Amino acid sequence: MKPSQSKGLAEINGVDVDRLLKDMFDAAITTAQPALRVPHFLPQPPRGRTIVIGAGKASAAMAKAVEDHWTAPLEGLVVTRYGYAVACERIKIVEAAHPVPDARGLEAAERMMRLVSGLTADDLVICLISGGGSSLLPLPAEGLTLQDKQEMNQALLDSGATISEMNCVRRHLSRVKGGRLAAACYPARVVNLIISDVPADAAADIASGPTVPDTTTCADALAILRRYEICASSVAIALLEEGLSESVKPGDPRLAQIETHLIATPQLALEAAALKSRDAGIDVHILSDAIEGEARDVGSVMAAIAMQVTRRGQPFQAPCILLSGGETTVTIRGDGRGGRNVEFLLSLGVALNGEAGIYALAGDTDGVDGVEEIAGAILRPNTLQRARERGMRPTDSLQNNDAHGFFQALGDSVTTGPTLTNVNDFRAIYIAAQRGDLSRSL
Repeated sequence: MKPSQSKGLAEINGVDVDRLLKDMFDAAITTAQPALRVPHFLPQPPRGRTIVIGAGKASAAMAKAVEDHWTAPLEGLVVTRYGYAVACERIKIVEAAHPVPDARGLEAAERMMRLVSGLTADDLVICLISGGGSSLLPLPAEGLTLQDKQEMNQALLDSGATISEMNCVRRHLSRVKGGRLAAACYPARVVNLIISDVPADAAADIASGPTVPDTTTCADALAILRRYEICASSVAIALLEEGLSESVKPGDPRLAQIETHLIATPQLALEAAALKSRDAGIDVHILSDAIEGEARDVGSVMAAIAMQVTRRGQPFQAPCILLSGGETTVTIRGDGRGGRNVEFLLSLGVALNGEAGIYALAGDTDGVDGVEEIAGAILRPNTLQRARERGMRPTDSLQNNDAHGFFQALGDSVTTGPTLTNVNDFRAIYIAAQRGDLSRSL
């Protein structure tokens, strides 16, 4: 049976495409595991106390890696997403809500600020930061409530704002983000170990930068709210208009003892995936580790590039794999079940419209695309055909932001469970052959 006639996939030119794409996704996740990355960046023990703090989906696994390789005394507190806890003996692990914060995250942020107060210049703070930390450390600015933060987070998520824009707003409505946590540690030395999940690896955008300086301003945050027509409380607007919740800026003396290491990045993950492709004898091209924009727009652009390869042999010769990362956004228009990676993939599929010889996998490296415990999905040339045979209309699913519902109904979801890391989006497009060669490869 031809591959396009079944859900499964026979070998094409000796390659099991499904298996290869999934192996590449696994390689991207594995190379960013805290157990592999953290030990290389640990500092020497200080003369005083060692305090470990942190937030993010990978923070508990990072804390475990610190404990396993730290022979001196230490204590600490990190907060991670529900289901992402890893047992530690000396570091307290707290689970809280993501992507919309809850009371447990608020309590953890308050405890963390108390934990780092009163330190000395002989003390060391190891700060473990990864994606997801923005919602996991919700300490509202003076006059705001947790409910204000929850409503703002949801509005930002629904707006289509970029991650940089969202985190600019979050930094300026917080008592912990935008360098404030680092300032609270002063005069202790702070060593940041960061797993990047943002385009360009901007430290201020990873978990909204609680322990790094910030160059953006209250005026920038206010402009973002107005650009996306986001309704904010009168207190939040006043804080921004009057500049009363400004973040900590470069050159602040309280940040003089800050040392920052990016221990895992989207580029690192893509390079690990590329190596897996080369091992299989397939040419691979990393297009970018920092693609942003509407997920469905990125999908249609990637479809055009893939078809140029298969029809024209430009800019690459098939067979090949196109890799990309970054963080797209989704403007919510419908009421379906979706995430940015599956929305990208469904848009790609609609634009390809069954183009022979093109397969793709897209997923979030943290194992959660949107709010579903589903990492992503896989697309094949016969995906739209199989959906229509079931009475499904792909374009309707896309318009309703229901890509998870679409791929799950076909049995094409990719589920990893908690990966304990987060290096952002992963997109791989396999192009089997140029059009003139397809009859020989299918």
